Amino acid sequence: MILNKIDYFVSFKPDSQKIKYGFFWSIVLTFGLLAFLFNTPQEILNGQIAILLSPSNLVTDYFAVSNVGATLFNSALLTAHAIVIVKLTKAQINGAIIASVLTVAAFSFFGKNLYNSMPIVLGAFAYAWVTRMPSEKSLLAALFGTALGPLVSEISFNLDLSLIQGVLYGYIAGFIAGFLIPPIANHVVDFTKGFSVYNVGFTCGIIGTLFISIIRSLGKEVEPVSILSSGNNLPFTVIFLVIYTMMLLIGLFLNSWSFKGYTELLKHTGQLSTDFLKTNGFNVTLINMALLGFISLGYVHLHGGELNGPVIGGILTVVGFGAFGKHIKNVIPILMGVTLMGYINDYDMSSTGVITAGLFGTTIAPIAGRYGPWIGMLAGAFHLSIVSNTDNLHGGINLYNNGFSGGFVAAIMIPLLVAFHYHKEKRKLLREGVDPAEEIECNN
Repeated sequence: MILNKIDYFVSFKPDSQKIKYGFFWSIVLTFGLLAFLFNTPQEILNGQIAILLSPSNLVTDYFAVSNVGATLFNSALLTAHAIVIVKLTKAQINGAIIASVLTVAAFSFFGKNLYNSMPIVLGAFAYAWVTRMPSEKSLLAALFGTALGPLVSEISFNLDLSLIQGVLYGYIAGFIAGFLIPPIANHVVDFTKGFSVYNVGFTCGIIGTLFISIIRSLGKEVEPVSILSSGNNLPFTVIFLVIYTMMLLIGLFLNSWSFKGYTELLKHTGQLSTDFLKTNGFNVTLINMALLGFISLGYVHLHGGELNGPVIGGILTVVGFGAFGKHIKNVIPILMGVTLMGYINDYDMSSTGVITAGLFGTTIAPIAGRYGPWIGMLAGAFHLSIVSNTDNLHGGINLYNNGFSGGFVAAIMIPLLVAFHYHKEKRKLLREGVDPAEEIECNN
């Protein structure tokens, strides 16, 4: 028995798939158990029914629609569902998959549920089947694509259709949307040049705008809503401080109780696709995720915000992408830029809209990673201005509205930054009087 335990620790590998699956299931277990600390089983059941029947478009806080326990249980259920999907595709867990699973967990606090997610997942995998691609090629589209879950719920429960018609049309629309996501997402990355890490968010914004345009042309109106809760700051501050402290300690333990390798991680710009598990290992990535969790939580408290469903979703999303492109060096300038623009325009900095614009706005963190903190702050400022006006395009049925807006920010800024950098280098070459052959090589 003792020898077996010694052999286990000798052969222990921090980057093993079992460790990563263990990390996922610990999230499910934590949220699932916490649910019953807040509410009774009957309250959770009633809350789940309310969540499943909610139109769920932006911004529908499940804390307000149901209760805290039901929302936590919904997140645990959707996270487990995502893990099972990953397992069925036999995909190797990498940074992108960690980001996708935690994003599912995050948006299960406001907008995603098992009912409205299923047809989108089926549609994405149907595309893989039709095109005879391995199912794992559509995995990220299936998980991230559940951002369009409100499309299914809105058609099912909010367009004055009979229940049978609503369910049928809702599932058909969700299936079609899921089918469209993989091919469009593959091309959208060229539009943003990988400087917005929520690539599927921009894709879903396009598809969502298409569907809402069709629905509006039929005389139906779909508008964003604002259903928010308050009063949960104390318990969730404690909960997340404990969770991120545990993540940090486990990361340090796996990394021989040191931050060795973290400086190397900070050197990455974060531009798609930057997989920190591949470049720096799970141990260092876990440390990065924990630090981002502390920063995100601190950002909310700095502005006096509420830890409601959308804000908690924002924090968890930042943490998830701590495995896939985001780190403290490229995230902080974006947060500062959003804050600066908010104060300049005299916004209510404690409002959920502004705080989530900061948290989710870190989708454009690679701009700060590539072009420095000042440009990153400028990008964050632009993002706050743009995100305030894009939700009307898709009627709130794209939960990744910041991913949609971030795509526009990247698409506008990157060509200008590239051109400026190119002409700056040209002027530098002219001043230095380099050899013509070297100038040709540089321009190529």
